[in-house]
Amino acid sequence: MNLQETKEKYRTLFQPYHWTNRISQFELFDAVPAESLISNVNMVPFQGDDCVVIRLDNGQWEMPGGTLEPDEHYVTALRRELIEEAGARLVSPFIPFGAWKYHSTADKPYKPHLPHPLFYRLVGYGNVEIVSEPTVPDGGEKVAAVELMTVREAKARFVESGRPDLAELYELASELRRRG
Repeated sequence: MNLQETKEKYRTLFQPYHWTNRISQFELFDAVPAESLISNVNMVPFQGDDCVVIRLDNGQWEMPGGTLEPDEHYVTALRRELIEEAGARLVSPFIPFGAWKYHSTADKPYKPHLPHPLFYRLVGYGNVEIVSEPTVPDGGEKVAAVELMTVREAKARFVESGRPDLAELYELASELRRRG
């Protein structure tokens, strides 16, 4: 499938989104953006044929990931976020395939060490093993559940909770994973 066909199949994922002080748009890429521009990392995790989805205490379904700490490489941040939010350990390479590209109109970055006004939320897929309960630090998002489910079930959960973009992201990650 070429890029145009992918964009047509996953229209919601590729739509620009207007936040209060920033605009984001998902992009596929062949090469990871410059590391100095990566502020966040997320992963569509798989365990066998199932994917991993987290449910926050507010009922919202999410995928694991988060903000890089100062001088933290995105793979190190991903490993930390997987343990914190899903109790999961990365057991395969992390395969980045896209990112949300953000343009901020805020006066300063979310945190002083993060890139601004242009930054990326890197996204990929990989295999994990659930090894513990989530270990979310104080002040972090409260995870109510970590669930293994089919991609079809994950898509339904994301759509039900108002996140059709994540439904399409999980489907795209599954498709890319199958293609290898």
